[in-house]
Amino acid sequence: MPASPLQVKNFSVSISATDLTRSRHFYTEGLGFAVDQEMKGDDGVVQGVLLSAGTAMVGLSQDNFAKGRDRVKAVGMSVYLETDQDIPAAAARARAAGLQLDGEPAPLPWGPLGFSVTDPDGLRVYICDVS
Repeated sequence: MPASPLQVKNFSVSISATDLTRSRHFYTEGLGFAVDQEMKGDDGVVQGVLLSAGTAMVGLSQDNFAKGRDRVKAVGMSVYLETDQDIPAAAARARAAGLQLDGEPAPLPWGPLGFSVTDPDGLRVYICDVS
């Protein structure tokens, strides 16, 4: 495969969360991300967090609702997380944290074993084995 003009060393996403506490729980307790950093406002209240899982990074920030409280988020978006860890165990951790899986772990249409969950703002997250 030919090299692309852009050579990326890492990739991360930033999510404007409707409920930062709920989204933080989803990604940390449910999926297993670690909190690397908290960003606090002048009032000392956490307004954002930087999370990591291996080389994957997710930034969560509390939505300020400047674009409206009822705006639709994450339409047409999905993220894929590949791991060499046990997929059924990852699904069990998610369920134990109260997350509802979109389906049980199974081979995805393109081959690897995986499952998906939908974050509190509608972003579908696929977790699959490296195949």
